[in-house]
Amino acid sequence: MPYDPSNPLIIQGDRTILLDVHTPRAAEARSALIPFAELEKSPEHLHTYRITPLSLWNAASAGFTPGRIAGILEDLARFPVAQSVTKWILETMGRFGKIRLVCAEPVPAADSGAVNGNAGAVDSPAGASDAASGEAEAAPRPDVRNEFLLLVTESPLVYRELAASKTMARYLVPEPGEGFRFRLGVLHRGTVKQELLKLGWPVKDEAPLRDGDPLEVDLLDGCRSGKPLVIRDYQIQAAQALVGDKGPGTGFGTIVLPCGAGKTVVGMTVMSMLKTNTLILTTNVAAVHQWIAELLDKTNLDPADIGEYTGDNKTVRPVTVATYQIITWRPSKEGPFPHFQLFRDRAWGLIIYDEVHLLPAPVFRVTAELQTVRRLGLTATLVREDGCEGDVFSLVGPKRYDVPWKDLETQGWIATARCTEIRVEIDPEVEIEYAVSNQRQKYRIASENPAKTAVIHALLEKHADDAKLVIGQYIDQLETLAEATGAPLITGKTPNAERDRLYGAFRAGEIRTIIVSKVANFAIDLPDASVAIQISGSFGSRQEEAQRLGRILRPKEKDSHFYTIVTSQTVEEEFAANRQKFLAEQGYEYSIIRWEEDSSLVLDSGAGCLA
Repeated sequence: MPYDPSNPLIIQGDRTILLDVHTPRAAEARSALIPFAELEKSPEHLHTYRITPLSLWNAASAGFTPGRIAGILEDLARFPVAQSVTKWILETMGRFGKIRLVCAEPVPAADSGAVNGNAGAVDSPAGASDAASGEAEAAPRPDVRNEFLLLVTESPLVYRELAASKTMARYLVPEPGEGFRFRLGVLHRGTVKQELLKLGWPVKDEAPLRDGDPLEVDLLDGCRSGKPLVIRDYQIQAAQALVGDKGPGTGFGTIVLPCGAGKTVVGMTVMSMLKTNTLILTTNVAAVHQWIAELLDKTNLDPADIGEYTGDNKTVRPVTVATYQIITWRPSKEGPFPHFQLFRDRAWGLIIYDEVHLLPAPVFRVTAELQTVRRLGLTATLVREDGCEGDVFSLVGPKRYDVPWKDLETQGWIATARCTEIRVEIDPEVEIEYAVSNQRQKYRIASENPAKTAVIHALLEKHADDAKLVIGQYIDQLETLAEATGAPLITGKTPNAERDRLYGAFRAGEIRTIIVSKVANFAIDLPDASVAIQISGSFGSRQEEAQRLGRILRPKEKDSHFYTIVTSQTVEEEFAANRQKFLAEQGYEYSIIRWEEDSSLVLDSGAGCLA
């Protein structure tokens, strides 16, 4: 391919990609990169992406081929793509499917201990914190204890590598006969996939999944609330991408859609396709109630079919909605997880992990055992600040469907959002304290900068008629602001009944402004919210930034506004740049303006732009 200066991508030998945001095809390139590359930096002119093994394996699971990816790069590259890059892509993607998991004939109970060298290994998932972690209570039903799978490869070299691995020796026993095969206990299905991913071998799981107890779940022709129910094309496509033909290799994975795009509808569509008992796990009690309300509004299920499993109500029914918090509660730090039993209370045919990017470590562990159950992860972003995206890939499943946020915005399915970063000077009263503090203290001082107050008041006045969310990290800051503005405050300590009341008043238009802590980051449905004012956040959390923007993306007749107030020339400015990376990858631009207290007109004009 000849040199083309108008093309936006510069592909480097270390598999990093530079995107020139000022070229005509920059937006096209940004959308094309989303399935197989990860954004690392997003300064004003050149964005830096990196192709990683995990990003390629997610792409492979979604049907991308090395040739297709190479074609995209060659079409958009300014300079010829180095052969070493395309060869590495081919080799890396070729590792996906090199090892397969398939079913095996059951082994008599008396022989089952031989598979792992000791009988106890079959009963305890790997990675459990030894004896007291509660897995005894969470033990799978007896019908799976003596079942086994085969780990199969066509490569003698791969077989030898696995046979020589001390880690894998805990789980794998060479299988006699033709071919290169190992036998493993079904309870180690998830753990083996985790460990093999660490070794650079993503497993193609083709072992059959169990059908749970049947449940006739159907979507209604229209909502019971009287609103029309239209299942969008991309929602159907996402559901179909997960369910497939219901055969081996289907029925598990993650769907990535922006907030406001109807991930709950995708979940219900999958339920209607599978028609089975379903366990839904989500982030908080408000989200539990929203799921139940949506199920009752849009499906044929009635209240007797749906259970709520929270701190206040522990009812298990054919469809049960629970919080991660109750599942991971235990009476002491070293004690068992008593509510793990929920995973065994019914023959679930489907587990839905809402906001799967927040999956807690204990749920990862029990999920390692639940590999015979169909699993759906829902999220707006697979970004995890702890780097555990690989665990989501191995245990819940690979990314099956993803769509650029801007594509849905263009089609009118989510609101157009205008993002503005407003930079303020540090208040002189805290300037010295900031200078002598450590890094963590500096961030909090900058975040709670009193100079932000004037900006907040100006924005509230500017958007007086809009439904507004003021979101922050620090409770003291939020309490002071609530007192100054008279707006109600919702934090983690606000009783669930009071939260529901305030959210209901906000939806009804009785309250125009709510001040919220990080409890509003996830799974709250406030469709009329059109303005979000972010005054502090969790350091450089990219997923938090995405979730907060998502609070105002429900489609509406006017544009939404997402403001972030940042103390200039402090560590907060650096963290803000990191937070914005995910949204930059999705094509959102941040206007950057400097606040001048004597002129609110600056709020109507952007001085500079972060593309």
